[in-house]
Amino acid sequence: MNRRNSPLSDLQRPAKKAAAHPWIEHLARFGYAAKGVVYFIVGLLSAQAAFTTSGSPTDTNGALETIVNQPFGKFLLAIVTIGLVGYAIWRLVQTVYDPEHQGESNSASRIAQRMGYAFSAIAYSGLALTAVKLIAGTGSSSGDATQDWTARFMSQPFGRWLVGLAGLIVIGVGFSYLYQAYKAKFQEHFKHHQMRQSERNWAKWLGQFGIAARGIVFGIIGLFLFLAALRANASEARGLGGALVTLAQQPFGPWLLGIVALGLIAYSIYSLIEARYRRIIQPR
Repeated sequence: MNRRNSPLSDLQRPAKKAAAHPWIEHLARFGYAAKGVVYFIVGLLSAQAAFTTSGSPTDTNGALETIVNQPFGKFLLAIVTIGLVGYAIWRLVQTVYDPEHQGESNSASRIAQRMGYAFSAIAYSGLALTAVKLIAGTGSSSGDATQDWTARFMSQPFGRWLVGLAGLIVIGVGFSYLYQAYKAKFQEHFKHHQMRQSERNWAKWLGQFGIAARGIVFGIIGLFLFLAALRANASEARGLGGALVTLAQQPFGPWLLGIVALGLIAYSIYSLIEARYRRIIQPR
């Protein structure tokens, strides 16, 4: 059967057309901006903890609670929530389709990349749900969600193995971020013809610094997940906030935390640059 005329192809064509709708691009750009706002707050609070005697590191949930506690906080958080939903939708589109035409969909690297997009879609959907609960006054960032989920998985058959495998995968993601920062291939996604040379330079430097900081944090999170599985103790697991606190507790901790915090702020600005200049849906 001719693939172009197959029933499956006929069904996919309208879906791909919908995925290329301009609203998808608007949601994606809004999503990158919302992600930048969240990471800016995480980095700012961590920098405050590193360089002053007040404050403590927090995670993305804590950043949302910081927003809702500001004047007009619920309105501001509602705007951020729309962006987080948009980002989750964009990640879902990247999972199912290839709007950026990055290569063969059946290659090992592309399959791994699409799995990463799927996990990102789930994570940001959960973050958006947390934001909705905070707006409704039924949620709180208290507690460690990473420890809760780790405990649930470890209570299942082969749960320790799954958590240990997840830890190794997260460590691998951390190393991949460090590699991305070193190679700076993320620049390929920018609309260079719309950027001045100074903007290109800043995008590169901020992207490298920010992505490297995320790589360090992911590596720490993955290490704690692996240790939790190894020692059969879910309380060993750490999320983003726990990873930053761990950095602060090391020798020269304030300096380490301060550098990573500045890196997260750099990543937030890089996300805003992505919101403006990233090529979202590319024509073939």
